[in-house]
Amino acid sequence: MEAVLPFNSQNFSADLSIDSQPVSAKDLTRHILRIGFPANALENEYALGATLFTNTTLQGAVNSIIASEQIDALFVHPDQLTPALQPLKTLAKAQAIPLVVYSAKYDQQCRELALKNGVDDYFYGSITAAYLKRLEFITKLKNYKNKRGNKPYVKQAMDDAPKIKLWALKRTFDILVSGTALLFLSPIMLLVALLIKLESKGPVFYISKRAGSGYKIFDFYKFRSMRIGADAELAKLAHLNQYSEQTDGSVFFKLKNDPRVSRLGQVLRDTSLDELPQLINVLKGDMSLVGNRPLPLYEAEKLTKDQIAWRFLAPAGITGLWQVTKRGKENMSEEERIQLDMEYAMNNSFLYDMKIFVGTFPALIQKQRV
Repeated sequence: MEAVLPFNSQNFSADLSIDSQPVSAKDLTRHILRIGFPANALENEYALGATLFTNTTLQGAVNSIIASEQIDALFVHPDQLTPALQPLKTLAKAQAIPLVVYSAKYDQQCRELALKNGVDDYFYGSITAAYLKRLEFITKLKNYKNKRGNKPYVKQAMDDAPKIKLWALKRTFDILVSGTALLFLSPIMLLVALLIKLESKGPVFYISKRAGSGYKIFDFYKFRSMRIGADAELAKLAHLNQYSEQTDGSVFFKLKNDPRVSRLGQVLRDTSLDELPQLINVLKGDMSLVGNRPLPLYEAEKLTKDQIAWRFLAPAGITGLWQVTKRGKENMSEEERIQLDMEYAMNNSFLYDMKIFVGTFPALIQKQRV
């Protein structure tokens, strides 16, 4: 984990120390401008790894971009969401610089105002390495839009009101179904948890960091189906990767007849019971019932380039297009899986989700152990 140290951003040319190693401004890999924040407000200012945060004004930010200074993101105070922000928005769009409204604590009104003003993101709290990854994704996505002439994304052609209604309908469906499912399936989940405990020592749940919609990183829940320490064995089992024979430098990693899976774990995987804890992710809002599969970070980092990054525009989901069409089949290529994710990202709708959701049930029982 990168170090997080207090930093006085009033003087960009000043040296700072990270892990007792002096780092000067010229050595920094990221430079983020904070616009409209009090110069003496240090509690929310950080040097994170080799990232420097500098306080400035709207005009100062405009001048920095025009002068071709290294600017990797713009954090704007909510008070700056006025018509005076437009010149900076225009420059940020042209230069593919993420424009983010930031507040120290979550504020629903601030979030709504940010979305209304068409900025790239709203963020609150401490800046983390995970959020810096999201900024990289936003940058690549904006670059891609600029390269394709900023042609409208299929769903962006819709008016704001229909989009909000569509999201509300999808979210309502997710809450109702996941909440009801958790209620009725709780006896089965308790039984599975007991069986896992009886079979081997270790936690009941497997929790990992995943990248979901917009490259937002969250804790992803599954019932543990492998022996303890299975993640450390990935390198030794690379030759069993389902995708290794199809693509050099494969993005995805899925094993055939994974030797790390326990006897109970194989039953859970074959019946998809290991996926049930993800209903908690859906209820929390990390995921949807239908969407593109949230990826482990080592896979997600390989997919944030060019048009492939568009797959992260779609909601993260328990089930999705590639699962219902190709799940459990060995002949699924890496290119096919990426294309199916892209197709869903470009064409998802509530009715499309319902079609995929219904098609999920026949796919729950895997025919092959992959």
